[in-house]
Amino acid sequence: MNYLLIILLLGIIGFFIGKFIKHKSLYPFMPFRYDFRKRRDTFKKTLALLDRIQARVIIETGTSREGLHGAKSNGAATIVFGKWAKLNNAFLHSVDISEQSVAAAQAEVDKQGLQTHVQIHLSDSLVYLNDFKEPVDFLYLDSYDYSKDIEVQQKSQEHHLKEFIAIEAHLHENSLVLIDDCDLPNGGKGKLVVDYMLKKDWKLVMNEYQILLARTNFTV
Repeated sequence: MNYLLIILLLGIIGFFIGKFIKHKSLYPFMPFRYDFRKRRDTFKKTLALLDRIQARVIIETGTSREGLHGAKSNGAATIVFGKWAKLNNAFLHSVDISEQSVAAAQAEVDKQGLQTHVQIHLSDSLVYLNDFKEPVDFLYLDSYDYSKDIEVQQKSQEHHLKEFIAIEAHLHENSLVLIDDCDLPNGGKGKLVVDYMLKKDWKLVMNEYQILLARTNFTV
């Protein structure tokens, strides 16, 4: 009986150790309970570089419709970069074409007290980016949901390339670009835009589930 109890206890302990190892938080920047899993390392590197370049203007395409509850599933980037913006006197513009997503993201921004440093825009991202006039320090591309449908994949890839081209003239020598959902079938969201950028004066900083890029002369 004692032997079986020991095996059971060891199994339970092993289970929780496994969960702990897989848990990837951004603590102390974000509360430990939030697991950013496959995005944690690229987020962590990006936040460090944002500190270094003293970023002031951030643009995100595709807002975080699940707020912090979506940390593991979609990254909760609006809140992550919105909090960084508030702590560093910067400003985040997040744009999405979905009224429902914008409303949900705005509710979380208000809940987290980030509304003075985050604005959620209801717009087609291409229209918004074409009309944007300020220099952009950090661009986060995460719009047009990807799927198993080949046609949707191609449209998503084309859309992200168009987004980058629309704002390209406002990116400077220290600008950073992060693209979400790249480690997916057929190259993910970043396939076309990364190819385009690498043919210009951009280089890979991190190539994981997300891809982080900087100018070729940027010292990492």
